[in-house]
Amino acid sequence: MGAAIRELIARRDLLFMMTWRDIRVKYKQSVMGMLWAFLMPIIIVCAGFIVRYALASASGKAVDMADLTGVAVKAAPWAFFVSALRFGTNSMTSNWQLVTKIYLPRLIFPLAAVLSALFDLAIAAIGVTFFLVIARTGLSVHLLWLPLLVGAFVVLTASLAILFSAASLFLRDVKYLVDVFLTFAIFFTPVFYDASLFGKLAPLLLLNPVSPLLEGMAAVTVRHVNPSIPWLAYSCAATGVLLVLSILMFRKLEPRFAESI
Repeated sequence: MGAAIRELIARRDLLFMMTWRDIRVKYKQSVMGMLWAFLMPIIIVCAGFIVRYALASASGKAVDMADLTGVAVKAAPWAFFVSALRFGTNSMTSNWQLVTKIYLPRLIFPLAAVLSALFDLAIAAIGVTFFLVIARTGLSVHLLWLPLLVGAFVVLTASLAILFSAASLFLRDVKYLVDVFLTFAIFFTPVFYDASLFGKLAPLLLLNPVSPLLEGMAAVTVRHVNPSIPWLAYSCAATGVLLVLSILMFRKLEPRFAESI
């Protein structure tokens, strides 16, 4: 694993070039341009508002503005997660000419897909910040948790992208399974709702390593409280294990990539 990281550091200029290429390809012939970065979060937010309104109506309670703001905060990172995994899973097959004819660290391909999606997240974050200003959520010292939460979320996403990109070369059904997974995973992840809504069953939702990170983002930006430290530690530990296993598996299968495309 150390050798893979050193190789990436040595070829970081190539990683930057591949990332910039992916960003340019994504927006070059797009009519809406960078507005596409706002589209998915907006759709998620609108769907979340409908779900929150339905839940509030069923319980006879008024719609809480803090709950709606929490949906907006979690929508942008979830959109990043979906985009990064979709492009990351297909990153090896879509670059088959480079994989088969030129030697370079193959980890660059899924990582470039994740970093290009991170560019979209940065743009979407501007819209989320604007929404938070309108909602008057204010600022607090708890926002200092945000870099750790976002960083862990990006590493978790990159780990899955690395894993799925390698697996897709040997099992072509993987990309379809990932699409199905991403379509329904939002219902098993607290994006539209908070995990606390499920009471005693909340720990089951939080076993998904993505959940504590999204819940933490909403907690520090909207409710101005600390994230759950035990669940955050669990998510970071799971992310670390997944990162190591993903890179080790990727490196083990790498010599067979060219013949499997």
